[in-house]
Amino acid sequence: MMNSTQVLYFTLAAYFDTGVLKYLYFVIIMSLYISIICSNLFLIAVICMNRSLHEPMYLFLCSLFVNELYGSTGLFPFLLVQILSDVHTVSAPLCFLQIFSLYSYVLGEFSNLAVISYDRYLAICYPLQYNRYMTFNKVAVLIALPWLYSFVSIVILISLIAPLQLCGNIIDKVYCLNYSIVKLACSETTVNNIYGLIVTFLTVCVPVSLIIYTYLKILRVCFSGSKQTRQKAVSTCTPHLASLLNFSFGVFFEILQSRFDIKSVHSILKIVLSLYFLTCQPLFSPVMYGLKMSKLRRLV
Repeated sequence: MMNSTQVLYFTLAAYFDTGVLKYLYFVIIMSLYISIICSNLFLIAVICMNRSLHEPMYLFLCSLFVNELYGSTGLFPFLLVQILSDVHTVSAPLCFLQIFSLYSYVLGEFSNLAVISYDRYLAICYPLQYNRYMTFNKVAVLIALPWLYSFVSIVILISLIAPLQLCGNIIDKVYCLNYSIVKLACSETTVNNIYGLIVTFLTVCVPVSLIIYTYLKILRVCFSGSKQTRQKAVSTCTPHLASLLNFSFGVFFEILQSRFDIKSVHSILKIVLSLYFLTCQPLFSPVMYGLKMSKLRRLV
């Protein structure tokens, strides 16, 4: 039995020899990363530089785009190095750092999506009282809270896995995951499992429940409101719902795969789907919001 402090590196066993095709994969991943950086930075710049977009909805979107840049940076440079490398290992500190960045990104994404749905709920269901409810101080709190919550939650998560005594150092993934390290532990992991389930519940179930509740209220107003109200709801809510469904699908599959180790899914498909929510969401959101939001579309 070896203590976690003695584990100097982890081996990522999901990588396999692709020969010269690794250069093609490198170009594809690099192209995706450049597209993510350009699209998100462009929309952030558009929102920041146009005073007409200094409204709560666009400020919340800006926070969402920043979070997607942050999550992508926690994954893509690492992937690019691993694709070209012949030895797929990662140092223990870098592995923990990647867990911190990827998990805080996921927490931040769900939290930001919940904040956006709450903002749309107020704007559509209480249009006359919107400015009274959505004050400058409240906007600042709703932007800061997802970041603070995600960082604190994952700092606690890392502090629980770092002292674990490990019996191995092989992770069957292409990047580091908390549960993959917990499964290597020889020591008691009850606290880790309970905390992991609590964080998963608070990260996924609570925001999604809030979003469902707000959209039920929005639908109720739409059915009883005017045609203009319905058009406003569709134009502002469609990209948000599409973004939520896209992200939730990827996260749900990754949780299912990590917790239950599904054998029937081909290994290559597992890799693709495990990367889906980390790669497609940062690409998908800017396109959806840029095309559907009328103000952004006019300025872009």
